[in-house]
Amino acid sequence: MTAELSTEEHLLLRQAAVRLRNQFKGRLDTETIERFLADSLDRLMEKATTTWTVLLAERFAGERLRAVVRLQTNPTLLNPSVLFLCVHNAGRSQMAAGFMRFLSAGLVDVFTGGSEPAEDINHVAAQAMLEKGINIRGEIPQPWSDEIVQAADMVVTMGCGDACPIHPGKRYADWEVDDPAGKALDEVRPIRDDLEQRVRALMEGLNIEPVW
Repeated sequence: MTAELSTEEHLLLRQAAVRLRNQFKGRLDTETIERFLADSLDRLMEKATTTWTVLLAERFAGERLRAVVRLQTNPTLLNPSVLFLCVHNAGRSQMAAGFMRFLSAGLVDVFTGGSEPAEDINHVAAQAMLEKGINIRGEIPQPWSDEIVQAADMVVTMGCGDACPIHPGKRYADWEVDDPAGKALDEVRPIRDDLEQRVRALMEGLNIEPVW
């Protein structure tokens, strides 16, 4: 589908490939990186073909490649990993991921995804997280992939139902958490606080001490 891209988008795609090659230099070969980038773009081209799509494809490919590296690494050398899934990957899963990244100080490898990714992050959810000193405004909703699911030690689902992927041997938890979509800030704060407590409990189960 790259033939459908404009000249500017082709340039952005080449620049994305260079950045990904630099990011994964010494860990993955160029062919693998470019294949995942092209495939990620193809999977996202059902939405509007804009420069945003190319940037999203770079982010999505980077997450998938990070998962591939994890799958190729001796498990004893890895930190635990958690995948947070919801429908739009714009509110609940992003908030939970934000808490996990912050509270674990990088000691947990965090992935997120959605069954029907939104075009943008939930701005009210992001505002609520900022009140906790956690910035998720730069996160981008994206789908999940088999590589990411396979690379996760723990999969936490929130509201995606039968659309959530099931892989034998994975640890799963289904959190019944309200969707912040369409809610005011006062209504989102309790959702945020609920997610924080759930993430802290999950960290305890992973034997990871929160930074605060």
